[in-house]
Amino acid sequence: MANYKDIKGFTIQSTSSDPVPYAGTWSSGGAMNEGRKGLSGFGTYTAAIAATGNDPSTVNSVESWNGSAWSEVNEVNTAKFYRGNCGIATAGLLIGGAPATTDTEEFDGTNWTETANYPVTISQLIQLGTQTAAFCVGGATAPGPYTSATNTYNGSAFTSSTAINTARAAGIGSGSTTAAVIAGGTTGSASNLTELWNGSSWTEVNEMNTARDLLAGSGSSSTNSLAFGGLSTALASTESWNGTSWTEVNDLGTARHSLMTSATSSTAAVVFGGEDASRLSVTETWNGTNWTEVNNLNTARGEGGGAGTSTAALAFGGAASPTSIQAVTETWNGTNWTEVNDLNTARYQTTSGLGRTNTAALCATGRTNSTTTVANTEVWNGTNWTEVNDVNYKRTGAAGQTGTTTSALIAGGYSYQTEVGNTSIVEERNGTNWAYNSALNTERYSGGGAGATSSNAIVFGGSPALTATEEWSSSGTSTKTFTDS
Repeated sequence: MANYKDIKGFTIQSTSSDPVPYAGTWSSGGAMNEGRKGLSGFGTYTAAIAATGNDPSTVNSVESWNGSAWSEVNEVNTAKFYRGNCGIATAGLLIGGAPATTDTEEFDGTNWTETANYPVTISQLIQLGTQTAAFCVGGATAPGPYTSATNTYNGSAFTSSTAINTARAAGIGSGSTTAAVIAGGTTGSASNLTELWNGSSWTEVNEMNTARDLLAGSGSSSTNSLAFGGLSTALASTESWNGTSWTEVNDLGTARHSLMTSATSSTAAVVFGGEDASRLSVTETWNGTNWTEVNNLNTARGEGGGAGTSTAALAFGGAASPTSIQAVTETWNGTNWTEVNDLNTARYQTTSGLGRTNTAALCATGRTNSTTTVANTEVWNGTNWTEVNDVNYKRTGAAGQTGTTTSALIAGGYSYQTEVGNTSIVEERNGTNWAYNSALNTERYSGGGAGATSSNAIVFGGSPALTATEEWSSSGTSTKTFTDS
């Protein structure tokens, strides 16, 4: 007589006692700098990366988590959301994304590098494994439909593997290229289907208790996984997988979908971002028993400015609502936020990141209401904000992260002046005055920027959803040019 393994392709797990599920709870962690949905994450409970997403425009921003707080790091090359993701904070992998693309990028802990393209345009991949041994499962192709195809990645090339039983996208997975579990996602509607991989074939096994897509998961193997959040409505429910069945455990503190996690364990996880009725910056950590929220800003707000590092940061300005524009400034010591002296001019969508520490920062431009932009510039000395010479061109959403209080660059933005719309105007500050310089090749709003000084900088992404990158170089001369790269 045939045995169960011959029929179904795997052996039933047997134990001498009933399995005991993890019955943990969630707690809140430090809020992300930018609330978004559809972002990608990889890493561990104490060292994680959150990349890209939608807020509601597509962003290429990246943040690093040290176990208690988030800090902004180098942006990805391609602005997408719903990207496949796996790896650790110093060796991560992103594949595909929406709108569907073949783009693949590797992260080395500092920089992003584009590598071999995925075989087809894809978004919402279920991705697991490591940067050099990744398993890419299912996904949504362009222009459709959902796919059952799988591919492995060895760090340089993709190889086709065995198809899953049910085509799907936006599910979760854990394990390796030789032993894995995938669950949930969408097949056109929210799914609770679970499949196990034994290195040669996929087998359908016990379903999740709650069908959901756009969920997040954390796990280290095919017998150890955690599923949480997701969409049928925005969900807080959490389920634990022991290799045989799913068990409901303690819920998230904040119900949400399109959220992301970085962890690789069902007993230690961090979850961040997402959406319920609005984009979220809420962070929660999981210790195997509880979810915990870590310290948030004292004043809830968005679209403010920031400077400094993950253990010595500054947050200023922003909007608590469309009619509540803030001048509030807070300083972060790695554990707590403390309110300090306010900006002289309340504003949001200011140029951010013009300063390397929380004791020397620059706040320039911004918006004081829905149709009014300002040219005001203020310098922070660790205690007070002081108004200095204005920029020449009023705007909002200019690219920053480029320089210091004495050598800074702002590029692009959105203007309500004579010509309403995106601008390519660039200005440079020498420590006293702002001066016009060579314009960007591509007009953009809310782009990203990076650079230690105004002599060498890079501007990338922005609205409308751009991937165009432009490099600024001086080489010690007075002639500076922007070039697409």
